[in-house]
Amino acid sequence: MKISENKSVSVTYDLTVDNEDGERELMESATRERPLTFLFGYGMMLEAFERNLEGLAVGGKFSFSLSPEEAYGVYYTENMVELPKKIFEVNGKFDYDSVKEGQTLPMMDSQGRRMMGSVLEVKPEVVVMDFNHPLAGETLHFDGEIIDVHEATPEEIAAIRNEGSCGCGCDHGDCEGGCK
Repeated sequence: MKISENKSVSVTYDLTVDNEDGERELMESATRERPLTFLFGYGMMLEAFERNLEGLAVGGKFSFSLSPEEAYGVYYTENMVELPKKIFEVNGKFDYDSVKEGQTLPMMDSQGRRMMGSVLEVKPEVVVMDFNHPLAGETLHFDGEIIDVHEATPEEIAAIRNEGSCGCGCDHGDCEGGCK
């Protein structure tokens, strides 16, 4: 059976990106013990990722790269913002346990849209946040193998529809403002 609409697909892969030295750095792996499983054609994965797997069958190996435009978009420096420390207070005190460099936090913009932001720096009066996707600006390199393809069951389809997925490959379940 080949990968096409309404198929449940399981893959193993290594996801790498180019580091500053021009060498590939491993970002994520899906193994036989913990494969990536998704329903093809339901918008769970990046469109370009699915396009590269379409038509492959169990045992098929893949190796492809996605440009930033095909993946999580270009990196926008204007998505780095300084926010007043006051908005990170709990009971009148700054939340040093949650708001620290390297932390990713759920935030809300002035229109009420939820988004994830990474803390770059905590300064005396402000917190510097980055609202780009962590892989924005990166070319993604995938190398892997198809380990299962089967017709999606009604239970698998129902589970996906009830999961709250935004359908664009992001992992926070809210894409009212669109995924990038």
